[in-house]
Amino acid sequence: MQKATILIVEDEALLSEAYTTILQKEGFKTISAFDGKEALDIVLKQPVDLILLDLRMPHMNGLEFLKEFSKQKEVALPKTIVFSNYDVQKDIEESFKYGAERYMLKAWASPKELVKVIEDTLEN
Repeated sequence: MQKATILIVEDEALLSEAYTTILQKEGFKTISAFDGKEALDIVLKQPVDLILLDLRMPHMNGLEFLKEFSKQKEVALPKTIVFSNYDVQKDIEESFKYGAERYMLKAWASPKELVKVIEDTLEN
C-alpha cells in the first residue's frame, strides 16, 4: 500500500535526489520542486499530503512560498515541514506564523529521523 505524497522543495539537486530516494524506499510517493514558485504551481494543481520545504532558494524562497500560499483561499496548506540549514529565530517564527507545522535543521536530521518526523506529522 502506498503511503502519502510528499512534495520535496529543495534547490540543490543532490539533496533533492537523496530525499527522494530515502522517502521512496519508505513507500512514499514524491514530487520534486526546485524553488517556491514551482512548488506553488504544483500544490495548487495537484493534492499533496506533506511539503518538505527548504528556506533558501532562488526565485521564491520557502518563506515567500508560505506567504504567497496563505494569500489564496482555494487550497488548504498541506502539512509542512521546513527543512533548513539555517537556525534563525526570525525564520522559524515566520515559518510557524504562515502555517508550517515543524522546523528541522538538515544538519541534525538522519534519514531515519527525517522519516519519523514525516510520519509523526502526517499522523497528527
